[in-house]
Order: sequence, then structure tokens, then C-alpha cells
Amino acid sequence: MRRKILIVGGVAGGASAAARLRRNSEFDEIIMFEKGPHVSFSNCSLPYHLSGMVEDADDLVLMEPELFLSQYNIDVRVNSEVISINREKKSITVRDLLTGQEYDENYDKLILSPGARPIVPKIPGIEQVKIFTVRNVVDIEKLNKAAQKLKKGNIAVIGGGFIGVEVAENLREARHNVSLVEGTEQILRPFDYDMVQIFHKELYDRGINLIVGDKVERFEENKVVLASGKKLDADIVVMAIGVSPEISLAKDANLSIGITGAIEVDKNYRTSDDDIYAVGDAVEIYNSLTRTKSKLALAGPALKQARTAADSIHGKSTSNKGYIGSSAIKVFDYNGASTGLNEALIKVLDMKLDYGVVRIVPSDKVGIMPDASPLHFKLLYEVPTGKVLGAQAIGKGDATKRIDLIAAVIKFGGTLEDLKDLELSYAPPYSTAKDVVNYAGYVGSNLLNGEYRQVNADKVRELVENGEYIIDVREKYEYDCGHIKSAVNIPLSELRKRIDEIPKDRSVYFHCRSGQRSYNAIVALQQLGYDNLYNIAGSYIGLSLFEYFNDKTLNRDSILTAYNFN
Repeated sequence: MRRKILIVGGVAGGASAAARLRRNSEFDEIIMFEKGPHVSFSNCSLPYHLSGMVEDADDLVLMEPELFLSQYNIDVRVNSEVISINREKKSITVRDLLTGQEYDENYDKLILSPGARPIVPKIPGIEQVKIFTVRNVVDIEKLNKAAQKLKKGNIAVIGGGFIGVEVAENLREARHNVSLVEGTEQILRPFDYDMVQIFHKELYDRGINLIVGDKVERFEENKVVLASGKKLDADIVVMAIGVSPEISLAKDANLSIGITGAIEVDKNYRTSDDDIYAVGDAVEIYNSLTRTKSKLALAGPALKQARTAADSIHGKSTSNKGYIGSSAIKVFDYNGASTGLNEALIKVLDMKLDYGVVRIVPSDKVGIMPDASPLHFKLLYEVPTGKVLGAQAIGKGDATKRIDLIAAVIKFGGTLEDLKDLELSYAPPYSTAKDVVNYAGYVGSNLLNGEYRQVNADKVRELVENGEYIIDVREKYEYDCGHIKSAVNIPLSELRKRIDEIPKDRSVYFHCRSGQRSYNAIVALQQLGYDNLYNIAGSYIGLSLFEYFNDKTLNRDSILTAYNFN
């Protein structure tokens, strides 16, 4: 039976739904409506046009309407705004934005993929600055042309999420003076505070004026005024504080809106109307780890949702296991990725979850490789089951490979033991024989089994201020290049000769460069009767990165004689 299926929105979710619908049936009439002039463009690549990495804005467009028609027999109508849904008549009203003409189009099935819109709050004085947002190709072209006219201008980016950071990076690559303002204490919330300091340092070192914990209070002519009283010169202001699900069509049609403010859907992405589906940034999803409804503005989930909706329309059986939230980002020379739960989310949701933390800094590949570098890795696991809950990785090497592995393990309900047992490909230019994720499994299992105890690098300043006993087991030449000011240097190579210097009547905290030698020291001492020992997770590299940005921007006294980042 030939059916007429309409799709509202022609980017990730909409375009994917259209293509899947055609693969499911050669006979259905499929029409896709897009408010803007482009469909099927690479939304996530938009910021890279600002630096010239994507040289031509037209390269961001992956598929033209003519190609949709010739290859897939899909009628794509751009510059066409769907302004209302008549559920009783099973029709939509469309406005041609070029002519202003309105017309109705009936449907058998309707898929909504309107996406999300940038949030632009009504801040006092907003009319006194040039405001830009980043949602589509038109937006990024406007911003890029305005920035190019400035040559080396002053640009303020408001908001430290993925779009804000990527826009700031690419504008800086284009040699603009860039300020990045984030109202909370950190950028990039998928990363915990201790991990994100690596990105804070990288932005700071690259000349971006990164301001955290300070909100925009008002605007003056070509200036941003912050709550602290700071004033930033701004020829251009980019608002990137977040997005809001575009639900106006659904709401006006009296479709159910979920508790998150996004469109409520069932497991097949069917709305409260059996003939209307919704996918992408505008819908509410189920987080299988928090076991709550939430919003997830990511392209990957949108594509999966589109496929499920299209299959459901054709009566195909589908499953919906929920989402865990996996994402990645490049910040200049560093690559970062995260998946699942982090500590901040557990605390915000008050999850009452007993969990443990693995914090390691192994090499991303065999150390003699010229481009080998530390990979900062944090993993959360459930106590006592050892079930993997989430992970974060940041480094100059392949962070995404490791997080993708963890995401797969989480999806399959895997544990620390499974990480230990993973059999992975290996060659020196790509990894170490015992990969980072294997290493995380070993460390996590040791912690879960109580074989040793640890504290994270973010607790070290407090240890120093409280006069706790800290031992640095690196060699003397390493210690002389930079150390914790109160630390005692007892190299691992001298440990057994200097045991009498290690007290048993108080807590003792050990560290080395990355945590491996200090762990070995603790294991040896525990066999000699010590039960008062703690390893500093992340060790000196992690501690240097954690302390650096706040030391520099807060002008506070460092607890280190020098930093070591390698």
C-alpha cells in the first residue's frame, strides 16, 4: 500500500529517517521539509569553517535536494517552514519562506525532527553588541564573514559547552583575540572537574582568555560586563550557552511533552499520536544508567532514533536499550572523550550509588615511539559488582578509541574483569601490549579487592596544607626538576634501604610520575607490615595539570616547585 510520509526537519534525524524509509519501501511518497536553505549538512563540523579547516561553507552540505530526488526519489523542500499540524485532518500547513505562500499537505505518517534552538536570554544591553549563534550553515557563514572583516578582532564566546569551546578554538586559530566565558566552575560538563583542568590549561596556554565561575550581567557598546565587574572588549559576541528543544509544533498540536521539556516518545519514537513520530534533539530519551528521562543533543543517537522510527512505521521489530551519552572533542592538541556516568552527574542526581574511581596516566602507545604521550584516563565502577559505569580520557593520542571500548563494555553490562580480559589489537605505533583499558581493569580490580588505597590529585593541596607525610619515589634528578614542596624524596631504587624513614603511626601518601612506581612501593611495603599507605592517583603529571590553571588565574601560591606535564 502506497503511503504518504512527511518529515519536518532535514538535518541528521530527518535526513536519516527519509533515507531509511526509502530503503524500507520503494512505493511510499516521502516529502521532507526544511526551514533553512540546506538539508543534510554536517552540523558538528560548523565551527571548523571559522579556522578554515573546512575551507568552503558549501563543503558542510552533504546532500542537495536534487540529489535526494534523483538517488532516493525523495521530495526535499527547503526554505519551507511547517507552521502547524492538524491532527484531525492529518495534515500540516507549510509556509514557503521565499514567496510567503502557505499551503496544506496531508500525511499518513509524520516524523518530527525539528532539532533544538540556541538559547539567547534577554540580557540587558544585548542590542549594543553584535550577537551571533551557531545552528546551521547560514549562521556559521554570517559569523565567519563578520569575523574576517575584523581581521584580528576581539570576540567573546559565552558558554563553555562543546559548541562554545569549538568556536573559541577555531576563532583563535584564525588569530582573533578570544574570550571564553563560562558561568560555572568548568567547561565541558561531561568531564569531571579534575579531568577538565587539562583542557583549561590548553585553552589558557593557547592564548584564549578563559573565564570560569563568572556570568554575563549585561552588555555595553561592544563590551561584555561580567558579574565580577570585569569588562571584556567584544566586537562580536557568540552565544553558546546551550540549546532548547524545538517543541513549538508539537506543543501547539497538543502532543505530550515530557518532564524534561522535550517531546515525549515511546520506545519506537512514536509520540502521543499514533501517526506522528519524533526524533533527534527535540525528544526525550531514557538514560539507562541514571534510569531517568533526559535530553541528549548528539548526532549519533539522532541517527539511531531515525532508523528505529522508520522501521516502526514499516512494522519492523525494534529494541530500545536507552542511551548512556558518549561524546568526543578536540581542543587544540588534545583529544578528549567521555561516556556514561561521571562523578558530577552522580552527585547532581543524588544517585545514592556506591562507586569507585580509577585514575591512571599510562602512555597511549609504546614509550619509545616518537609521538608517545600520556593518556589521562578516569573510570568509574560500581561497588561491589565492579560493573563499569563511565569513563573519561584526555590526551594527545587516541582518546576516542579507549572510550568507545568502554562505551561498548557498558552497553553489554561489562565489569572490571571484562576490561582485564579484553583482547585488543596491538602494535607499538598504536598502543601498548596491555592497553589503557586493560590497565584500568587491573587497577580497578585491585582497588575493588582492597589491595591498596588511593587519593586523587585534587586532594593533594589539602594534604600539603594539613602537613601530611608525602613521599616522592621518583629518582632524585626527577625530584630536583620539580616536586611537591613538602614531599620527602625516597626513590623506589632506594626504598628498601630507607624503610626506617617511613612512619607506621600516621598516614603516608606516595606518588611518582604517573602512579606505577608509587603503587609498586606500596605493594612492597604492605608485605612488610605497613597498613597506612595511600597512592596519589594521577601522580605528579596529574597533579601538575590539576593545579596549573587555578594557580595561574587565581594568582595563588603553588604547592609545587615546578610543573611537569610529560
